[in-house]
Parts: sequence; C-alpha cells; structure tokens
Amino acid sequence: MRSDKITKGLERVPARALLYATGLSREDLGKPFIGIASSFTDLIPGHVHMRPLERAIEKGIHAGGGVSFIFGVPGICDGIAMGHAGMRYSLASRDLIADIIECVVSAHCLDGLVMLTNCDKITPGMLMGAARLDIPGIVVTAGPMISGRYGKQKLSLVKDTFEAVGRRRKGEISDEELSCLEMDACPGPGSCQGLYTANTMACVSEALGMSLPRCAASLAVSSEKERIAYKSGQQVVELVRKGITARKVMTREAFENAIMVDMALGGSTNSCLHIPAIAKEAGVEVDLKLCDSISARTPHITSLQPGGEYLLEDLYYAGGIPAVMKRLCDGLNDCATVSGLSVKEIAEAAEVYDEDVIRTKEDAYHKEGGIAVLYGSLSPDGAVVKQTAVSEKMMKFKGVAKVFDSEETAMAAIMGSQINSGMVVVIRYEGPRGGPGMREMLSPTAALVGMGLGESVALITDGRFSGGTQGPCIGHVSPEAMVGGPLALVEDGDEIIIDIPGRRMDLNVPEKVLVKRKAKWVPPRPKVMQGLLARYAKCVTSADKGAVLTVE
Repeated sequence: MRSDKITKGLERVPARALLYATGLSREDLGKPFIGIASSFTDLIPGHVHMRPLERAIEKGIHAGGGVSFIFGVPGICDGIAMGHAGMRYSLASRDLIADIIECVVSAHCLDGLVMLTNCDKITPGMLMGAARLDIPGIVVTAGPMISGRYGKQKLSLVKDTFEAVGRRRKGEISDEELSCLEMDACPGPGSCQGLYTANTMACVSEALGMSLPRCAASLAVSSEKERIAYKSGQQVVELVRKGITARKVMTREAFENAIMVDMALGGSTNSCLHIPAIAKEAGVEVDLKLCDSISARTPHITSLQPGGEYLLEDLYYAGGIPAVMKRLCDGLNDCATVSGLSVKEIAEAAEVYDEDVIRTKEDAYHKEGGIAVLYGSLSPDGAVVKQTAVSEKMMKFKGVAKVFDSEETAMAAIMGSQINSGMVVVIRYEGPRGGPGMREMLSPTAALVGMGLGESVALITDGRFSGGTQGPCIGHVSPEAMVGGPLALVEDGDEIIIDIPGRRMDLNVPEKVLVKRKAKWVPPRPKVMQGLLARYAKCVTSADKGAVLTVE
C-alpha cells in the first residue's frame, strides 16, 4: 500500500510515533489509510449539513477495514460571490482544490480518498485531484436542496431571487413579495434546486462512474444520502484492496458517457470547462468538438430548471441518474464504475417512475442535447450556449452590439433601462485572464429575463454563465478579449449574427475595418496585480482548453 512508506521500516519510527499521537493503534497501521476530503463550511448551504455525512463515511471506512482521516478543502458559494469581485475566485478555487488534494494525499501517502463535495467548482476540483494522483477514490455529493414554497408555488433560487430582481425593477412584483421570495426560496441545506452547475457536476460524477448509483439526485435532507455516504466509505476500502484507481474508471469511454448524460439532461455550460479539465488530469483528451458532436446526437429528455419545469427533487423521485442512463442505455459505453457494477448493469436495473420527468428518446423535449458550440469570426476557437434554454424565436438572431468592458457596467446599464430589444449585450475582458477568473454572469442574464427581454436581447461574453442562466446567452468566447481575440474589436452599433442551429456566431464588419481596429488595439491594464489571481492570470489557458493552469 502507498501508506507503507510512512508506516513500515526502521527509519519510519518518527512517523509512526506521530501517527500514534493522533490516537491510532498498532493494528491500525496495517489497514488502508483513507482520506476524507471534506468541503464542509458554514458559508454554503450546500455544505452546512456535511458533518453527519463525514461521520457516515467514517463509519463506512471503519466497517470496511480501513482507517479514516478527515481534511478540509475550501468552498466558495457562487450565488453569494455572484455580481461582484468575489466571483473572480470561484474558478481559480477549482485548481487550488486539486492542488490541496495532491498536497495532502501525497505528503501523507494515503491509500484512498472519499471526496465529500457539492457545489460548483469544488466537485470538479476534487475529481481533478483524484485523476492527477490516480488513487482509488469515490465522490459523495451532498445532495440538492428541496424546493421552497410561497403559497402553493414551488420556489427555486435562480427563478425566484435572481430573476425576481429584474421583475421588481420592472414593477411586476412588490417589495413585500420580493421579501417573501428572498426568505423562502432556499428553505434549508443542499445545492440549489435546479440543474445548475453544482447539480450538473453531481450528475456528471455519477455518470462518469465516480459516485455510487443514485448519489447525484438523492436529496440533502434524505436518510438515503447518509446511507450512500456510509456505503461509499466501505466501498473505497474495497477499491484499494482491488487496486481500482481513478484512471481505471475515468477512461475515454467513461467521459463520453458523462457528456451524453449531461447533454440529455441539459446541464450547465460550465461542464464544457470542467469535463475537459478533469479529463486532462486523467490523461484523456476531451475538447469542445467532442462535447458538441455528442450533444448533436443525444436527445434532450428532461425539462429541468432553469430552462424547463422540474427541479432535482423531481428527477430524484423519477429514478435519478440510473433512470436517465436506462433511457440512453443503447448509446452508452459499458464501463466499470466505483460501485463494482458496470454502466449497463446499473442502467438495466433502474426504473423510470415518471415518464414526463425522464422521457424516452422518441418523445424527447428536444432532438439535440443541452449545449451547442458556436464557431465563426467572433469565436474562432469556439463559444458555448445552453441551447435547450433558448426559445425557438431566439435560435437565430441578428442584433446591434452594446459593448461593456466589465460585468458591473453592463449590470448598471441593464438596471438603468438602457438595454433595448434588438441589442446584443457584449461583456468582455471577463475571460480566464482578463477577469481574471472568468466570472459568471447570472446577475445580468437573470435581470434581462426578469425584465422581459429574454426573447429580444442576446448576451455574449468571454466570461461564463451560471448553470441557472437561460436565454440566448453565449459564453466562453475564445480567444478572449484580453489576448486580442475578435471580441476586443467589437464596437457599439456593430451587427452580430447568431445562428445556434448552424453553430455560427459572426461579427458582420468588413475585414479591412477589423484590421485597422486591431492595429490600434492595446490590451488593458490587468485588473488584479498581486496575489492568487495575478498568478492565476499568468498561468491559465483559454476557455476552450478548459481554463486549466499550465507551467509553460
């Protein structure tokens, strides 16, 4: 075992003495050492309930014959960080989490790892760390929040808080109603209720084979979540004994499965950053073209918020990810999973309990999957849009540019009623380097929807969107403006042509005009000059490469 390096041999007397000081016995030193990477924090509703799950995992590890060691990783709540400079740290924290896992697991020679996670960048960060180290590991996502209630109306975070800001600005709701929504939209612990990034990545983790069946959708408040946590602790010890490491599960075929399930669900565009980044750490090449090609042949079989009707609790009661896999079974690769069951075995044993929540491929909500990748003169290296959250009316759109060099100036213009029908709001210098950190733009996109402009105004950015974004909102525009991409050359009044079915996005400006603009363009002064974000900006790659860090 890896832990033999610190538990065996004459020269390890000091290490053993320190381990005994933690309360271990001599017998314990012969058992597998299992780390529990926990992102518990009082700051995030998706994580406040993790203490009992930590205990359940510990019990499972000990029942399986291992020894458990809890260590912490940081967590950022994107909803709280949204709309201000704090959001710059969210994506950067993904790679920091992978680094922390590498540091702790490598320094202490742990044999296996259970990753207790839930929210947006934390789950992919943990998977990146496990893939990099290639040790046995299991992901336990802590579960989605139940819906809120306002009278008989079901509430969710994005629809009933972020979009409510725009509705209040438009005068559709009163201060009293807004106050009730604010208080009741999030009734307790768990990741936000729709298919936003946190729940998207939970579903991806399960479809990838790195979580036990039903883990992704089982509710934060359910006893089933604790049973899954316990079983995960037991199972990781078995993986250690059998030598089943992360890369034996996270194969090319497994990533194809994860992308297919993601596209069938209509998940967050952020998966197009995170799946390639995880795959890179696993030594597998996954790019935007693969995501787009799988989406083009995968029907969208659920209708989950933000673009649809249902919430994760509805997906859970309909059968969860195993039921989705059952619908897709003939197109999935039969890969190994951490459960010991193959993908086909899980799918065949599943039941679909609600035919509308999880439809058949023949009765799909859309013929294609959730995400489309657009190329063209404005996005030579690609841009992404959640096409299943775009109305048919806006799938093709031609508008005039209204350009902003930051999210804050764009938001001020939106709230100041300066955005009109027929405009394409351009928010630039918010990419991985320009942001730095590639902030999410949920506040402006939700405000546009709330103000009734979701079917007459488009928004494009080199930044990102929350999984809660809906409408013709196109992100990850690559190359980004900070490195001189075409987005840097757009001016107010330019015509922009968006063709989602044709996978195109073009700037309708003569080439000779763009050449003159390019000659005059000077990159702006970096927004952050010191600390983590300054280092991040120097090392991060383009969004189309997963915004991963490089030492080149």
